[in-house]
Amino acid sequence: MSEWKMTYRGIVYPWQCDHMGHMNVMWYTGKFDEACWQLLSMLGLNSSRFAKDGTAMAAVEQHTQYKRELHPGDAVTIQSALLEIKDKSIHMLHKMVHDASAEIAATTVVVGVHIDAAIRKAIRLPEDVRQRAMEMTERELGALQGIGE
Repeated sequence: MSEWKMTYRGIVYPWQCDHMGHMNVMWYTGKFDEACWQLLSMLGLNSSRFAKDGTAMAAVEQHTQYKRELHPGDAVTIQSALLEIKDKSIHMLHKMVHDASAEIAATTVVVGVHIDAAIRKAIRLPEDVRQRAMEMTERELGALQGIGE
């Protein structure tokens, strides 16, 4: 797994809450989606790159665990890390933290596939993106090796 990166910071608004008074699941998904795009951008996959290359990213799998309710006014931060980079896909892990208590409110694992936007078929991730992902992972491994010395 790569190092954690801050990819989202925001507030739970009253209009994001359901009849039970806590943030509705659709808003967890939305905030996690924004975090995905931030992490992808850190790797060099952003809207201008997609337009230039005629490519895109498509989410093909997402698993979310809800750990703690969030209420109007709660400040949250999402930290993200790379779990795995494959030939055509990126596996990302995100954790949403309730800032006041530092408790994890939810986690999600997302699998995104790099595609040719015209024909909607999976294609290999660009080498520079793969290189950045590897560097991100290597920095964490290097930091872990220094622990306990």
